[in-house]
Amino acid sequence: MKRAMLKRMTAITLAGALAFGLGACGGSSNQGSGDASSSGDSGTITLTNVSYDPTRELYQQYNEVFKEHYKEETGNDIEIVQSHGGSGGQARSVVEGAEADVVTLALAHDITLIEQAGLIESGWIDEFDKNSSPYTSTIVFLVRKGNEKGINDWDDLIKDGVEIINPDPKSSGGACWNFLAAWEFASRKFDGDEAQIKDFMTKLYDNVTVMDSGARGATTTFVENGQGDVLIAWENEAIATVNEYPDDYEIISPSVSILAQPSVAIVDENAKKDGTEEAAKDYLEFLYTDEAQQIIGENGYRPSNEEILNSFGDKFDLNMELCTIDDFGGWDAAYDTFFNDGAIFDEIYNP
Repeated sequence: MKRAMLKRMTAITLAGALAFGLGACGGSSNQGSGDASSSGDSGTITLTNVSYDPTRELYQQYNEVFKEHYKEETGNDIEIVQSHGGSGGQARSVVEGAEADVVTLALAHDITLIEQAGLIESGWIDEFDKNSSPYTSTIVFLVRKGNEKGINDWDDLIKDGVEIINPDPKSSGGACWNFLAAWEFASRKFDGDEAQIKDFMTKLYDNVTVMDSGARGATTTFVENGQGDVLIAWENEAIATVNEYPDDYEIISPSVSILAQPSVAIVDENAKKDGTEEAAKDYLEFLYTDEAQQIIGENGYRPSNEEILNSFGDKFDLNMELCTIDDFGGWDAAYDTFFNDGAIFDEIYNP
């Protein structure tokens, strides 16, 4: 436990140092050009997308296609600034004043925090299709080729000697999905007996040896730094790793996981100030087009368009049994129960 806590603190401290050094939104990396204003002397509109950390490659590709679409539709040029980091940290950075015309975050609760700060209008979740979730994902295990520790399901993660890499639910949206997927497995295994579920979760987090502040950092720890036996990962992160290193890693689909629904929204107050309201709306609406949905699937995310999703049946395990956030009463209830200060995560991780 002490080792996991120390490494968790080290990861967070390093992330904070990087944030200070980069001067970036929420300690994340910014990619793009131009400032965060609606236009410069050239008349080019600049739009800032504050996103969670695994999406950088997706939006790099999407932004190029959207820029062409926008030029054809309006005759104007547009530049997109990308910002990436742990989803919770990104949300807090926007609340604290970081520039964002749109947010594309890991879970609805992070956008709700921005709404509560008065920057996003109520009803945002109904502004775009599928509860403003143009793509979904789920949680899987990434293991080294050969799966030496025999990790096939959640209960294999609590075995002695298994070292887990997993991000921190206090800063990472993906980590919240991870936690809930594990809890659902334990709940079914122990017929809802909370004492046994908590004991299971305590053993699981005792085996977490590095707790990074974001999902991409956790992937780097596992893949680039060679630490741990298993990474609890976004499906898209696992797919990208296996694509890049097919001889070194493999994906394990647990018996139970969760339908992870990243959310998108216009940051209304900023978009009004920047004069980017129409561009921001177009940017998020275009995610639902067939062309964008194809890009989404190619990048390892599950398209919201069922027909296009099914065309990627060789990439995704579409037979996984998935619970949803509704099974936990929605995000407000889930945070009250699990993730707020003093809630169950603190109880099982800091007894």
